[in-house]
Amino acid sequence: MPKIIFTGGGSAGHVTLNLALIPWFLEHGWQITYIGSKGGMEEDLVKQFPAVEYKSVLTGKLRRYFSLKNLVDMVKIPLGCLEACALVHKINPDIIFSKGGFVSFPVVVGGFVNRKKIFMHESDITPGLANKLSLPFVSTFFTTFPETVNAVKQKAKVRCVGPVMSPRLFNGSREAGAKFAGLEADKPTVMFIGGSLGAKSLNNAVQQNLDKLLAKYQVIHIAGKSGFNPDLKGRGYVQYEYVDKELKDLMALADVVISRAGSNAIFELASLNKPMILVPLPNTSSRGEQSLNARNFKAKGFAEIIADENIADEQTLLTAIEDTFTQKAQYIANMQQNPVKTTTIEELCRLITAN
Repeated sequence: MPKIIFTGGGSAGHVTLNLALIPWFLEHGWQITYIGSKGGMEEDLVKQFPAVEYKSVLTGKLRRYFSLKNLVDMVKIPLGCLEACALVHKINPDIIFSKGGFVSFPVVVGGFVNRKKIFMHESDITPGLANKLSLPFVSTFFTTFPETVNAVKQKAKVRCVGPVMSPRLFNGSREAGAKFAGLEADKPTVMFIGGSLGAKSLNNAVQQNLDKLLAKYQVIHIAGKSGFNPDLKGRGYVQYEYVDKELKDLMALADVVISRAGSNAIFELASLNKPMILVPLPNTSSRGEQSLNARNFKAKGFAEIIADENIADEQTLLTAIEDTFTQKAQYIANMQQNPVKTTTIEELCRLITAN
C-alpha cells in the first residue's frame, strides 16, 4: 500500500487544500498520515477522516518580528525537526505534501533527511516564511500565482498550477439561491463573506450600514462562527454562520461580493466571474499577502479594494458597491478575457503521484 504524509497548519489556509486532497488518496488506496501541531486546528479538522492517522510534533512559530517567545521557539523548532525525522523514518512514506504554516517546516526537514520526495504548495502571491525556509528541501513547489516565481531563487522547482478548484461552487442556480435564501431572483444582490471564523470589520460594516444597503440591494451575509448576530434582521437580508452545499446557488444569486483577499476565496470568485470588492487583512494582522493578492486582482480589472479601516464608512462602502454594480459588465468581461488557469483536485493528485 502506498503511503503519503500531509502536513500544514496554523490557519485554515494551510489546511483546506490538504482536506480536499485526502479523499482522492483514500479512494485510491493510499495509507495517509497527517503531521500537525498538538492541539492545532488541523487536529480537529482531520478527525473527519477516521482512516487518517494524526501525529503531532513540537513546533515554534516562525516570527518575522522580535519577541521573547522566539527564544523558546528556537528550542522547539530543532526538537520538532528531530521528532519529525524519527516519525518520517518510522512511517516511511512514498510522498510528503506540505501546505505550509509553521508546523510544516520540521516535517519537510524530516522528509529531506530521510530522502523522501516532497511537494509543497503556496496559495498566495509571495511565499510564507515557512515555505521560504522549506524550499531548499522540496522537490517541486506548486504555486497559484504565476508571479510567485519572481519571489524565489530556486525557479527550477516552481510549477504554477493556478488555483486548485473544487466543483462545489460551479453550476449554481440564481433561482435556487433565491428560493433557499427567501429572496427575490431578479433584485440586485450583494454578498458579504467573512470567512470561516468571521471578519469583524466586514461584519461591523454590514451591521452599521444595513438599512441603507437594503434600500437598494438584497444582502446575503456569511458572518462566520464568531460573527453571527441573531439580532441583526431586515427585509431582504439573510445571515448565515456557514453555508455548504447551497453556497453555489447563493453565489449565482450574488451580483457583487465583498470579501477578504485570501487566495482561495478570490480565485473562486474570479472563476465564477463575480465582480468583487476586496478588503485585505491589515498588514498589522498578517505579512501583507492579502494586500498583494488584492492589488494583483485590481490591476487586472477583476476587483476594487477598500482598506480594512475604511470598510465601515458609509460613503466609502456604498459608493464602492454602487460603482462596482454599475460597472459589473466590465468586470465580468475582464475576467472572461483573462480566464484563470485552474487545476482540479484530481489533476493535482495525479501530478503528485506521477512524479
